[in-house]
Amino acid sequence: MSNAKELKALAYDLREKVVDMVISGKGGHIGGDMSVMDVLVALYFGEMNISPENRDDPNRDRFVMSKGHSVEAYYAVLAQKGFFPMEEVIEKFSGFGSPYIGHPNNKLPGIEMNSGSLGHGLPVCVGMALAGKMDGRSYRVYTVMGDGELAEGSVWEGAMSAGHYKLDNLCAVVDRNRLQISGNTEDVMSQDSQKERWAAFGWNVLSVPGNDMQALMDAFEAAKACKGKPTVIIANTTKGCGSPVMENKAEWHHKVPTQEEAEQIKKDLKERRHSHE
Repeated sequence: MSNAKELKALAYDLREKVVDMVISGKGGHIGGDMSVMDVLVALYFGEMNISPENRDDPNRDRFVMSKGHSVEAYYAVLAQKGFFPMEEVIEKFSGFGSPYIGHPNNKLPGIEMNSGSLGHGLPVCVGMALAGKMDGRSYRVYTVMGDGELAEGSVWEGAMSAGHYKLDNLCAVVDRNRLQISGNTEDVMSQDSQKERWAAFGWNVLSVPGNDMQALMDAFEAAKACKGKPTVIIANTTKGCGSPVMENKAEWHHKVPTQEEAEQIKKDLKERRHSHE
């Protein structure tokens, strides 16, 4: 599946699964799940060479969900891809003894590393990309970070290293939804100069509407075509994308919808899905 229209519809379907997961587990970072879903769907169903069948192939593409608190979206995508059953993850999410914990768990198939301690994903991916170069492997490495995460110093150490080693097999995505748990990113730690910052570290910088599936697919193609530099895609997204109940509201960073809210969110998601058909 690689048609942008089909992938957009899938992203809305998987947002509904996220709602079910968060309600079942009585917790979750639903706002960021909704903003990042299009990026994850574009990666797993339109871009990356990764599947349950080739998960041990040394030439498989690598992915690290650095903003690991948005794990519900990640689990939904992996389940849809066939790594584990969708109904199982919804039923057992955040349950006692469940492997479907509140951050990515590499005991599960398809997950390269545990993540969620912010600032780690990019440096680890730099190591993966550098190893691929040294071993002559064809794989590419991808990571998704939150924009609030960019206040971590380790992100910029990783950025410096990636630029130095000219890791054109590395692509980072910033989920630029402009909200973090404590409010607007520009109030907490301003970063509107992201383009200039990344470019100064030797990166190819692309800025796209991050909830536009075709724009994302085009950006990933451009990243593959860029030689001699790593690429960062600044995905300008909407926190809580899919329903006015949640959109651009910081309180939905981590919140469980009531039954009434859940019904309205699902109704909104269905309407948005049908508007793209």
